Amino acid sequence: MGSVVENLAEVRTRIVVAATRSGREPETVQLVAVSKHQPVEAIRQAMEAGQMLFGENYLQEAQEKIGQLGARGGWHCIGHVQSNKARLAAELFQCVETVDRVKLAAALDKRLTELGRRMDVLVQVNVGGEAQKSGVNPQEAAALCEALQQFPMLRLRGLMTMPPWQEDPEASRPYFRQLRLLAEKLAAAGLLGQHGPVMLSMGMSADFEVAIEEGATLVRVGTALFGERL
Repeated sequence: MGSVVENLAEVRTRIVVAATRSGREPETVQLVAVSKHQPVEAIRQAMEAGQMLFGENYLQEAQEKIGQLGARGGWHCIGHVQSNKARLAAELFQCVETVDRVKLAAALDKRLTELGRRMDVLVQVNVGGEAQKSGVNPQEAAALCEALQQFPMLRLRGLMTMPPWQEDPEASRPYFRQLRLLAEKLAAAGLLGQHGPVMLSMGMSADFEVAIEEGATLVRVGTALFGERL
């Protein structure tokens, strides 16, 4: 595997190719570099190569890295957040992609009110219905999106999902399509889209090109950039 800089250039090229192939402008797709369990030096190399958006799963790990690297660019929370950790999440991140219950939203909004700032959030949808994964059931997404309208410090920007692991990237396509269609339905109902274009966070190292073809605006790529986690 190449260096972080070489890998980043390759992933960016693949994003452009996938977007162009599906008739989309490459600029509509943002790369979230998943830096979970990666050393600070590797993240710094990616930053120096122009990558400014990073995704972290664990709050304490993110706190240490942001403390060393600074908050420039943007940090997304892409892991499950316990409601009692919402205070720290509100302080660290520009976006929490994993809001899946009203209790978490209320805790984030309370702390953000104290901080005097607003935050982008995505609703995590468990499209595969997997018991071991967080996320709201697709049938309950509308109710959660509607409930989130009551929190003035949260900007509901879209949806996020992590489909069941499949060896073949094409096997993920139906799940990505399901999320896109759900987002379109919610936008038509006035529950998404009030704060700009609807965001769809879906696709990882193994299947991000398929996700882009199905409408992803955020792709969460770790292994293809940094190699295997430490």
